[in-house]
Amino acid sequence: MSRWIGLTIAAGAVAAMTLGCSQQGSGTAVVIEDKVYTVTPASVNVKAGIVTGEVTELKVTERVEKGSDRVVSPAKLTGTLKLKNTSANQTVRLVAGKIQYIDAQGQVIKLEESRTDPTIKFATYGSERLDPGQDATQSLDVDFPAAALKAKKLKEIRLELAYIPSPFKEETVNFTVSIGAGK
Repeated sequence: MSRWIGLTIAAGAVAAMTLGCSQQGSGTAVVIEDKVYTVTPASVNVKAGIVTGEVTELKVTERVEKGSDRVVSPAKLTGTLKLKNTSANQTVRLVAGKIQYIDAQGQVIKLEESRTDPTIKFATYGSERLDPGQDATQSLDVDFPAAALKAKKLKEIRLELAYIPSPFKEETVNFTVSIGAGK
């Protein structure tokens, strides 16, 4: 009988430790929301040598904890980059792009240490080559410096494009043929 009492007390103690002493959630879930900053203008035309285009749908988004405004996911610049080869006789191979954020004094606004430099890679097969008159569209989704979110801190965004032009020539060749009798 004492063995059963001891076993019952031990089982009761284990149940109390696992059920009664466990930490219960506060019942409130943390709500994360997107904080969107408008970029003005949201669309701009660009030109770099024989490559022209347009950057559209620009906006900056960071994810914050509702109520406390604690940043959960740092700011990102998103948009769409559409480029066109305006040359009549050169093909363009798009190599890479780089974005820099410039302040009112003309200085580059640096990203925080843990963040990556905002670069654009034209990795999709075929989108990196533009024959005369062709265009390509690329999504932008790059890190944005927290310091640039302050009012009147950011003056301009610089887009540097690296591309390789090469001669493009179309020739026509005619050759004489004849068709023999069918068998």
